[in-house]
Amino acid sequence: MKKVGLFFGSFNPIHIGHLILANYILENSDMEELWFVVSPQNPFKEKKSLLKDHNRLDMVQLAVKNYPKMRASNVEFSLPRPSYTIDTLTYLQEKYPANSFALIMGEDNLDGLSKWKNSEALIKNHQIIVYPRTFEGEKKDHEYLQHENISLISAPVIELSATEIRNMIKAGKNVRPMLPPEVFEYLDGSNFYK
Repeated sequence: MKKVGLFFGSFNPIHIGHLILANYILENSDMEELWFVVSPQNPFKEKKSLLKDHNRLDMVQLAVKNYPKMRASNVEFSLPRPSYTIDTLTYLQEKYPANSFALIMGEDNLDGLSKWKNSEALIKNHQIIVYPRTFEGEKKDHEYLQHENISLISAPVIELSATEIRNMIKAGKNVRPMLPPEVFEYLDGSNFYK
């Protein structure tokens, strides 16, 4: 069984925080590969600020091309929308029976996990790797962290958000240090986020 971590997101755009985290997980867990699953449309997010699916996928492909254990996945582009994590996992498990898929999520997602479609099956059948996030208010030990399939890793907390990067691009500010160089070049010659 090849262990593959799935990092879901809109990656609008992918930034160095995503890569630092992905690399940390690969170097400090039993994951053999990490796939960035580009989400076409999150049921909880408005679409208007989203770049087209293929543009976001292009940026992820550019960002990971020098990382042999990372890859971009467009699996959700062809699945029914909105995409639910459990459906994507079921599809991937059928398509790649030799892989075992783990879910990578931010600690801030634990609060809403019970509202996810088929969350019990998700937790029972898949390892979940949780990375730390900063919180407004008090941080509490989450009951989910007692579950044998859920583990909190001590990855660095990266205070970088795609929203902030988009706003800076719109304001004509320099975002070069926040993006993988290939992604910066891709955006620099475009009107994206302006």
